[in-house]
Amino acid sequence: MPESILLDITTVVVLGIGAQWLAWRVRLPSILLLLLGGFLAGPVLGILDPQALQGDWVFAFVSVSIGIILFEGGLSLRLSELQSVGSAVRNLITVGVLVTWAGAAGAAYYFLDFNISLSVLAGAILTVTGPTVVVPLLRHVRPKGRVSTVAKWEGITIDPVGAILAVLVLETLLLLNEPGSAQQVHAGLSAAAEEVVRGLLLEIVVALGVGVAGFFALVGILSRRLVPDFLRNPVTLMIVVAAFVVSNELQHESGLLTTTLMGIALANQPYASVQRIIEFKENLQVLLIGSLFIILSARLEMSALQFVDWNALLFLAILIVLVRPAAVFLSSLGTKLQWEEKIFLSWLAPRGIVAAAVASLFAFQLRDVYPQQIDALVPTVFLVIVGTVAVYGLTAAPLARWLDLAEPNPKGVLFIGASPWVRKVARFVQQLDHRVLMVDSNSEHVRKATEEGLPAHRGNALSESILDEVDLSGIGRLLITIPNDEVSSLTALHFSEVFETTDIYQLGAQQESRAQTDGEMPRHLRGRPLFGEHTSFQMLQDHVERGDELKVFRVSADFPDDERKEFYTYDDLQEQYGNLSIIPLFVFRDDDLIIVSEMSQFSLRAADRLIALVGPARREETDERPPPQPDRASAFEMEEPEPDLDDAVNETTGEPDTNGSPSEDVEDSPSNPFARG
Repeated sequence: MPESILLDITTVVVLGIGAQWLAWRVRLPSILLLLLGGFLAGPVLGILDPQALQGDWVFAFVSVSIGIILFEGGLSLRLSELQSVGSAVRNLITVGVLVTWAGAAGAAYYFLDFNISLSVLAGAILTVTGPTVVVPLLRHVRPKGRVSTVAKWEGITIDPVGAILAVLVLETLLLLNEPGSAQQVHAGLSAAAEEVVRGLLLEIVVALGVGVAGFFALVGILSRRLVPDFLRNPVTLMIVVAAFVVSNELQHESGLLTTTLMGIALANQPYASVQRIIEFKENLQVLLIGSLFIILSARLEMSALQFVDWNALLFLAILIVLVRPAAVFLSSLGTKLQWEEKIFLSWLAPRGIVAAAVASLFAFQLRDVYPQQIDALVPTVFLVIVGTVAVYGLTAAPLARWLDLAEPNPKGVLFIGASPWVRKVARFVQQLDHRVLMVDSNSEHVRKATEEGLPAHRGNALSESILDEVDLSGIGRLLITIPNDEVSSLTALHFSEVFETTDIYQLGAQQESRAQTDGEMPRHLRGRPLFGEHTSFQMLQDHVERGDELKVFRVSADFPDDERKEFYTYDDLQEQYGNLSIIPLFVFRDDDLIIVSEMSQFSLRAADRLIALVGPARREETDERPPPQPDRASAFEMEEPEPDLDDAVNETTGEPDTNGSPSEDVEDSPSNPFARG
């Protein structure tokens, strides 16, 4: 018996984590593979016994896990974001919830043949979306502007609202079906209405009271450092779980609102740092979500498939095509949302773990009340979860691009640091029609960058709010160019939740310190080497101060075709220009900007353009290189960059010489080396 339980636990963990890893590899929504894995392991293959997953312990585990997930979601919400989208979020979690409730209930009544009571309950359950499905989808789509903020706030705050609504409906149904209520219908309805009002007020009062108490306890412990660092996360988890349980004991299912409010309050207080807590909760969330979906889908019986028919599919289509758009457009009345944003939000309502958990719990509690129809509730909700995640997950990104709310392949560059030489490089990238954004804590650097026509934001790259303060729409690469290796590594780690590790580049401070740091600091804590492994901040600054210039190399048009290589290396370039110091920065290939990183992977094709920092080589450098061969045909030709760039920025200081600005029409400039031919 213990061995069987241990095998079940191991199976749940392996399938939960493995499905999410596989989903990442094949770029599919993880919830689809989680539900499929649980269904296969449960009713199909029998690895997990569905009957063993019917106990009360399952719902207790599911309930507290959702409380933790909503706490983690609340940690990502900043109250400052509500200044521009507060009315839209408020309407979506009030008017939108009511419209969705009514629409889903009506569709369930007419198309699923549910009775009125069960239809109202199903509509309440399906009002929730959830951060576990919305946030990953937003991170994948990366929409522009405020629509991402609206969707994130709605996805996190609507879970406790929808769950409380569903609980109130459940309690009302149980009250109406108590013995004797059938003979006293009017009295039963009156008592039910009073129970709903009383229950709603108690939910709010208890959630606020317990949430505030838990928040002050947690902030007091963290800000006064009453626990060591290694216990900060466990103590936080302990207080969150305790607050959840106490709140639920005082008022049924109020714990979800309690933990959500605690997360929001903790994220917006200035007294204690929560970055490590956020990282811990994110890791815990991965484990919890994987386990929950595997367990809940494994509980299904094979007989549940009989409820997935054309009527159920039509019910799903009505939720997607009619109910959600109606909820969004009615909620957006009086707000500043544009029509493109309304359309995108109308196509973004995937259901998640809360809907699955609440449906499973309520079906268990109502089995004796509605024995004929209750078996259809859970399969229907699971169908809605799979259907909405699949539809929105596969079509949201193309829709966002069609509405011009997202870019198909973000090519913009975020520079951390805005020193003079970095601004010079950033202006060149901007001239290539790539979006540029700079972040620096030095107000003078930010001011000069703005004067030079570069979008710049003053802020600390390690600040917990920096990811919410800057608009990363259209930004696909991160270039860390600050003269501190430790801060650079922390910045790379901090931004890894937004950028892929392959798109994070880090510049060393000095060659000597970089070599030493590489030997001490784990590689996973660093970004990819920026502009080559041996290039450093100090080196680039020295080269710019001595007068090195940005140059463009391309394969010479006069070079014989029969002598051309498929690709050229850095050694080929140095063989021709042995008397020059050449630091490769970017390769411009088919309108894409490739950042030079590992020199072992550097290659230059015939149609490429290489942007490099070029100046006279030092004596010790030329002594190590073979002399150029004058009788050999030149494979490369060197061109000057856009003249406006040289006119606007002094080569030595990086300060603006004139009031000129980068050319707006780069492609059509006759002297532009990157103009399309």
